[in-house]
Amino acid sequence: MSDSIRQRVQALDLTLPSPSQPAANYISHVISQHQLFISGQIPLVDGKPAYVGRLGESLSDAEGAQAAELAALSLLAQLSDALGDDLSRLVRTLRLGVFIASSADFKQQSVVANGASNLLVNALGEKGRHVRTAVGVSSLPAGVAVEVDAIFELRP
Repeated sequence: MSDSIRQRVQALDLTLPSPSQPAANYISHVISQHQLFISGQIPLVDGKPAYVGRLGESLSDAEGAQAAELAALSLLAQLSDALGDDLSRLVRTLRLGVFIASSADFKQQSVVANGASNLLVNALGEKGRHVRTAVGVSSLPAGVAVEVDAIFELRP
């Protein structure tokens, strides 16, 4: 298998977007010791927010999973940028956080979050397996349905 994150994503018939720039006073990622922290990523199409709305109201579970996958694609773009597209620098994905804008009675957060989890595992193999938190929230930046963040372990 390739050690290029970009090539791994292309093998899935997906295109890695350019890494998004911070929308406020923060940075996209930071490395501390042997850990890489990536800021929250939202689903974007051509640099514009996609899947605007809330699960349990205007969006279906399937649309939520697609939004999570798209946000995870942006996460992989940040990972590729941080590692110079060199997957051999990655030990593993430690934690994936998935925030889902949803109605008070929506209970399928884990189904939505699988869109992001599946992409990480499919693109990174065993290095993509992770612990995860899937949390329902009332709203997210730009009104999108999903935001994801992650912590990765790097080689010394």
